[in-house]
Amino acid sequence: MSGKTILVTGAARRLGSVIAREMHATGANLVLHYRQASAAAAALASELNAIRPSSAACLQADLLDVDALPLLVANTIAQFGRLDALVNNASSFFPTPLGKIDLASWDDLIGSNLKAPLFLTQAAAPHLVATQGAVVNITDIHAERPLSGYPLYCAAKAGLLGLTRALAIEMAPQVRVNAVAPGPILWSDSEVFDSAARENIVAHTLLQRAGCPRDIACAVRYLLDDADYITGQVINVDGGRTAHL
Repeated sequence: MSGKTILVTGAARRLGSVIAREMHATGANLVLHYRQASAAAAALASELNAIRPSSAACLQADLLDVDALPLLVANTIAQFGRLDALVNNASSFFPTPLGKIDLASWDDLIGSNLKAPLFLTQAAAPHLVATQGAVVNITDIHAERPLSGYPLYCAAKAGLLGLTRALAIEMAPQVRVNAVAPGPILWSDSEVFDSAARENIVAHTLLQRAGCPRDIACAVRYLLDDADYITGQVINVDGGRTAHL
């Protein structure tokens, strides 16, 4: 990946920052997208640029504003002159019990998990075609096996999984499009899963432990850097949880 450019959405914190570090280690230049976490994005860019000068840049955008997405791509090209890979990582996650679903929740969950990846990939497509690039979408194991209390989130991720396969067809043969579906990797900041719920989830993984963000980052790296004959696929990184549900 040396000299190539990767745009990672939601790169300032949590899983996005780990993916950014992992891909930076391959020699790639990183565009770190953020919405509000400007300080965290700047700190990560400084960290990466200390390792390799002028190899990371921060770009702000509200992914729910579809009109802003072509500008995010244009600014990426202006920064590094090319775009070789897009990682659609940014995501909202919160419960929406049936009977309490409203349009604001719809706009947020569908917007961040499905609408934004579609329109951002569409904006990036000509540049990815030019570089024979790749797209990795971060889905969720609950895209195929829904989680109780989260019907809207699960539907959004199911849409993203379907979109992954559809875009693999639309963008072939020049661009590969795949997905990584995390299992129990990072618990939500909202602490909706108490200790008992977490123990139950881990108990239903074949490996009997939670994973770590780097497990996801390594799968992303594989799909971007070492999987030239893979497209339209999803890798479940879940300790075997989906085999035991």
